[in-house]
Amino acid sequence: MKDFIKILSSLIFGVIFWACNTVNTDSNLVIYQPQSELELAEMNNPEVDEVFKSDFDVSKLDDSPENQMIKLGYDIIKFSPKYVGPESNLKLTGNHLACTNCHLDAGTKPYSAPYVGVTNRFPQYKGRSNDTISIEQRINGCMMRSMNGKPLAENSKEMKAIVAYMTWLSKNTEPKNKLKGKGFLKPTIPNRKIDYNHGRTVFENQCVSCHGIDGQGAFDESKGQYTYPPLWGSDSYNIGAGMGRVLTAMQFIKGNMPLGATYDNPTLTDEEAYDVAGYINSMTRPSKTNLSQDFPDLKQKPVSSPYPPYADKFSQLQHQFGPFPEIIDYYQNTYGLKKTK
Repeated sequence: MKDFIKILSSLIFGVIFWACNTVNTDSNLVIYQPQSELELAEMNNPEVDEVFKSDFDVSKLDDSPENQMIKLGYDIIKFSPKYVGPESNLKLTGNHLACTNCHLDAGTKPYSAPYVGVTNRFPQYKGRSNDTISIEQRINGCMMRSMNGKPLAENSKEMKAIVAYMTWLSKNTEPKNKLKGKGFLKPTIPNRKIDYNHGRTVFENQCVSCHGIDGQGAFDESKGQYTYPPLWGSDSYNIGAGMGRVLTAMQFIKGNMPLGATYDNPTLTDEEAYDVAGYINSMTRPSKTNLSQDFPDLKQKPVSSPYPPYADKFSQLQHQFGPFPEIIDYYQNTYGLKKTK
């Protein structure tokens, strides 16, 4: 059986390799053009609000009941496997990832999907459910996708602690404001398929020192979690996670990877971030049940969602590995919707 799986994996890998490698790597490529002066400014000169310079050191808080919950929330974000994962009594997550593996510096680093300001933006409409959801529901989205697990009870101590920590981080932000530094950077999207060979080269040159040549990261047995997370395989995020989309992964990578890169001093070019995101997301990872129930209004589905169905004429392969600008243009021209991921 194992031999059969290896053969099947090789065949799948070969198809992906062929599809992703038959691309034009000429340097004079047409690239996605920003739709407004504001979008152009956000691409070329990203800024952050002063709140990101705040002191977010929870150890400086006293031990009041309120602050104890904030500290517990911080610990859950930093050491998720110990509190809600395989190393805990709850055993709710299906992998050994910690929240801080994606939300860097425990959710305080700008342009790494920070938690700063996040509670002031909820309740919020989400296309994935085509409904207005709470911050607790959004957290459980990560639990079931990035953490490949089960939801936390919304009235549980752990959930309340996570929300308390996020609320504390958001205390100096305005409700519903467009915080500079939230989300990810907006790099320029190349108007081509991902270049698998180039992505592999970028990975080998920039990523293996932390994530390993096999992409499986570095596991700390003493802590029961990863120092550097796996990027694919059984202990990584599942296909339904936001990071499973090439454009979302590209945005995260551009402003944060390799470790030490920042929004104002990135290491990789846009094309390097694009291709390495494609290389990473060409690898196998856990599936997720009921994906067909995502995005009841298919027009709301991100263009780089790797799984069907779609509200357009483009193939699943193109939705996985590009080119994306013509899909973006289709949604703008057909539905009046502006897509960025």
